[in-house]
Amino acid sequence: MLVKVALPLILAFIMFSLGLGLRGSDFTRVVKFPKAFGTGLFNQLILLPIIAFAIVMAFEISGELAVSVMILSFCPGGVTSNVLTRLANGNTPLSISLTAVTSLLSIVTVPLLVALSVKHFMGVEGPQVNVTALGIKMFLLTAVPVGLGMLLTAKAPGVVEKISKTISRIALVLFVLIIIAALAANRAVFFSNLPLLGPALILLNLVMLGLGLGSSKLLKLDTKDATTISLESGVQNGTLGIAVGAMIAASASESLPPTTIASAVYGITMYFVSLPFVFRRKNAGS
Repeated sequence: MLVKVALPLILAFIMFSLGLGLRGSDFTRVVKFPKAFGTGLFNQLILLPIIAFAIVMAFEISGELAVSVMILSFCPGGVTSNVLTRLANGNTPLSISLTAVTSLLSIVTVPLLVALSVKHFMGVEGPQVNVTALGIKMFLLTAVPVGLGMLLTAKAPGVVEKISKTISRIALVLFVLIIIAALAANRAVFFSNLPLLGPALILLNLVMLGLGLGSSKLLKLDTKDATTISLESGVQNGTLGIAVGAMIAASASESLPPTTIASAVYGITMYFVSLPFVFRRKNAGS
């Protein structure tokens, strides 16, 4: 029930809530921030997986847990990065544009990179990843709900204005519930690997936030853009990571597999790292 029904529905609902905040202009607005947008896109799609791979190797994480960390690194920030950017007084339109574009690109990038990760870390013992089937599932669970949210915003903006805050709160509650469910279903794996995964994921979060600021400073972006690039580089979509980890599992079990563990742990550790960063940057962008 959890894996086959609840998880896909929760992910779809969260992506629908993202769609309620998007308009067509969010995909074309990138021309207003070409340097900042390019930096964020490079950090998210290229730099983050490289850093994640380096950390996995440095911490000697192997097998399914290594795949779970890599899956997390492939998943763009989603609604969470937009909310944190707004709280940090960053460039929210830039954050939304980056989320919109990377979420669509992930339909192609995630299946390909997941297949490579499974082959590298699990070899012949790993599940067979059907790249096309995984891409179709991601399209149905991410792009379609986002599109429906955008359609509702375009056709009934008054209704969306009234319900969007409630929808966002529900999405947050569902996110918390799926994290709890993932950890509860894998308590033995979670507690036995927390001393290893916890520090590795905190380090990943810290390094990417720092590289986001560093790359922005190198390219002489302003403070608001730098805050946004940092959060878009360092904050991942844990729900999508859990969903993808469940989709590729070889077992048809109703419990969530080890390939979801990193995303579930990250759903907790992320706030210990990101919230202090947000509060520190809030005044910097004033």
